[in-house]
Amino acid sequence: MPLNLLSVSRSFLKCLKSFHYDPQRGFSNGSASLSSVSLKGRSCLTLKDFSSDEIKRLLWVSGDLKLQIKHEKQYLPLLQGKAIAMIFEKRSTRTRMSAETGFALLGGHPCFLTSQDIHLGVNESCTDTARVLSGLCNIVLARVYSHATLEELDREASIPIINGLSDLYHPIQILADFLTLQEHYGYLSGLTVSWIGDGNNVLHSFMMTAAKLGVHLKVATPKGYEPDKSVIEEAQKLSKQHGTQLVLTSDPMEAAHGSNVLVTDTWVSMGQEEEKKRRLKDFQGYQITMQTGNVAKPDWTFLHCLPRKMEEVDDQVFYSSRSLVFPEAENRKWTIMGLMVSLLTDYTPQISMPKF
Repeated sequence: MPLNLLSVSRSFLKCLKSFHYDPQRGFSNGSASLSSVSLKGRSCLTLKDFSSDEIKRLLWVSGDLKLQIKHEKQYLPLLQGKAIAMIFEKRSTRTRMSAETGFALLGGHPCFLTSQDIHLGVNESCTDTARVLSGLCNIVLARVYSHATLEELDREASIPIINGLSDLYHPIQILADFLTLQEHYGYLSGLTVSWIGDGNNVLHSFMMTAAKLGVHLKVATPKGYEPDKSVIEEAQKLSKQHGTQLVLTSDPMEAAHGSNVLVTDTWVSMGQEEEKKRRLKDFQGYQITMQTGNVAKPDWTFLHCLPRKMEEVDDQVFYSSRSLVFPEAENRKWTIMGLMVSLLTDYTPQISMPKF
């Protein structure tokens, strides 16, 4: 077995020690407090709208499904008889495969709709589309260009709406990232995550989530590529509220110093192709290498939501044992499953809450 996969396997088995269920005593006190959290009927447009306990509940359910279905080979038809409409204005490998296979694995029926099948706001208004889909399926996952499209769908629909990605947030990616880190380290609170790259939708979702899990966040973006101002303001409030550190800088090495986790993403997102030449110039010095890791903590790891380009992170880091990118990609499946189950059912995990 390759060294990096062996490392991940050992980390996962170590994490499983925190997932225990005693049939005589039931759940631990921590588990009991999260057992009362219900998300049924909610939408998920941004993790800004979710509390610390609600996010932990989503991670708990996700880890539970992964353990039971993948490792214990159980069949859990929790979504049998239900259907999901998957609207994709933007193409994707991980979002489509995770949601489509995950919903089917849980007994439901996924229906994939591209821009060739459905034209939001073109042939039919978002309002009418939301109302029609509300009568035809149980939940909608939409991967769109504009976050306003999601907000309109949510206003008009009578069923839950999941943000599969928008220009402002990418919440389902962040759930996968934090499940991956929890599995690897065995905990989340007290970790330091360093984002080195563009001030984009993935970073925005990190900023809306990290403090709620007790995670410190250090952000390095080139000047002119900072996160949205309103997101910064909200993240500063969350950091103060939860007693975590939030650092904003334009120096990648400053951000990486003392960090447990180095994270980056594409420098040129879909729809920004015309800016590629300028962006590549502006992001010089932001590639994550082993030199970047030299100033991080000895146990540092690397995340990338994929797809990856060489200029963002070199092969030495990307394919090293420190890289968690492939377990991270797989966890997109388990966390979207956990989210869909939580929004559509009253399911309670059968294992006790892991350490956060």
